[in-house]
Amino acid sequence: MSVPERWLVVRARLAGGDDDGRVAEALLDIGGRAAHFDGGWWITHLPDGDVEHADAQRWRTQVAGHLGSDEIEVEVAWQEHGDWAELWKRGLEPRRVGRHWVVTPSWCTPEVGGGDRVIVLDPGMAFGNAEHGTTRGCLRLLEAVVQPGERLLDVGAGSAVLSIAAALLGAASVTAIEFDPLATPAARENAEANGVADRVEVVEARATVESLAALGPRDGVVANIERGILTPLLPGFHAALEPRGWLILSGIPADEWPAMAETAREAGFALEAVDADGEWCSGRFTRSD
Repeated sequence: MSVPERWLVVRARLAGGDDDGRVAEALLDIGGRAAHFDGGWWITHLPDGDVEHADAQRWRTQVAGHLGSDEIEVEVAWQEHGDWAELWKRGLEPRRVGRHWVVTPSWCTPEVGGGDRVIVLDPGMAFGNAEHGTTRGCLRLLEAVVQPGERLLDVGAGSAVLSIAAALLGAASVTAIEFDPLATPAARENAEANGVADRVEVVEARATVESLAALGPRDGVVANIERGILTPLLPGFHAALEPRGWLILSGIPADEWPAMAETAREAGFALEAVDADGEWCSGRFTRSD
């Protein structure tokens, strides 16, 4: 997919408050590449070549139709793409995470010691570097749970940083699922740069309960997305896992963590560990039948 000159930013929210991801699903249904939650709004970006109109009311009608509710607010605006080749590099530098991780851009030479595991990462347009608390939380949780020879899933893989980490910890295979066609090239390049392309398979697809179940059985699943998208996928995670398999969930603000943990418990998962990093929480669960 070629990089567009500009993007249509579509922001939507339910008038009644928390929607448990229904708005995110609606945005994906109307053609959004990915959806994230910010300031009470679900937000997606559409490349200009896929946009037939930029009228907020018409977009509201489309979202409401997919949502099955008229209680929806929608805003749209154009955003220039900018020079991503330089923009995403700003502020990135080697960062130490957990006991042994060193995550570094390719243009830096980090200081490393005995036992350190180095991940060379150029995220580009993909989400996932050690500058974000959710990524750091997942890296620490992976460090404590991945066993040699395991077969894993990384859902919402972004830059593939977590898939790479799992492979470096000894995982025999990791299927990295990413829906964004502008992220998957960076994910494949990162796996190659870290010498794990033979164990990390990057799949460009939208994860569903059915597709996750079909990929099982797996020893573990890591999913760093957002609560509204994670929640409807919980049955798929459960079906994809071996009995007593592990699940790492992340992308969850600290104030939403208790509700996420309870929802996961109701879906058949027992909480084993929590990693708090600033305003973000990540958690490791075990499938409990």
